Amino acid sequence: MVGGQAVMEGVMMKSPKGIALSVRNTDGEIVTEYKPYETRAKKGTFWGLPVVRGVVAFVESLMIGMQTITRSAELIGDEELQEEPTKFELWLSRVMGKSVEKIIMGVAVVLAVVLAVGLFFVLPLLGGSLIFKLFPGIPQGMKSLVEGVLRLLIFLGYIVAISNLKDIRRVFMYHGAEHKTIACYEAEAEITPENAMRYSRLHPRCGTNYLFLVMAVSIVFFALVGWSDNFLVRLGTRLLFLPVVAGLSYEVLRFAAKYDNPLTRIIRAPGMGLQKLTTREPTPDMIEVAIASFRRAMQDVAEKEEKTEEQAADAQ
Repeated sequence: MVGGQAVMEGVMMKSPKGIALSVRNTDGEIVTEYKPYETRAKKGTFWGLPVVRGVVAFVESLMIGMQTITRSAELIGDEELQEEPTKFELWLSRVMGKSVEKIIMGVAVVLAVVLAVGLFFVLPLLGGSLIFKLFPGIPQGMKSLVEGVLRLLIFLGYIVAISNLKDIRRVFMYHGAEHKTIACYEAEAEITPENAMRYSRLHPRCGTNYLFLVMAVSIVFFALVGWSDNFLVRLGTRLLFLPVVAGLSYEVLRFAAKYDNPLTRIIRAPGMGLQKLTTREPTPDMIEVAIASFRRAMQDVAEKEEKTEEQAADAQ
């Protein structure tokens, strides 16, 4: 029912009814914001169909993630984190008739997508082309596999690199706080910092698991699609089928998180291992922030359940 994301000095929690964002500001106080939100991927609709819902979840996660990270920097109250808009952003704001905040968000999303495409698609293709020139005897059927392994290695290298950055390590501690809070809730224990600290910081539905599955599924998928010696054709097919890969990976993630058997444990294992890098053990005060976000995110859900129970009692 609930998921989340670590942000700057805080945690975002998303329930079926809305999104809560809690951060600890420079005065040491927990500040919480909430807005109603429901996914487009509702059951019984086209957007709620298997695979399609995974694409919707991927896009929604990207947009919500960028918005909450930006907003968390504002709520902290640290002036050093709040950069002045550039002249280019101000010019775009005037030309497009949008607020500076929306322009900055749009630019950030575009830059993030360009960076991701360059790092995880263009670079593996270039690296693969170099390898195939150095070793021309590699069979056609193996080339997609080699390229996929390169993409996976670049992804792992990226995770290792950012995990060593001081500011990112702190975000990863809040990531651990998010997981522990959700695990405490799922165990039906009283949600307190002391109880939450006892639970694992690793979670099967984590976005780290999802990203690893995207990389793994892409290796198999593009091996089935086939190989082209034309660089632009290969890049085009990778980008064209990315939504399909994202949707399939989402279904694999749901399956592996829902069941607990030898197969699902094998599927979860690499992502769970990676979470040892993308999460860190949080402090109790970080758990407090995560709990504040969780409680606000789930408030509307609890109120709806109470209302339903009252209506059922009245009907009897």
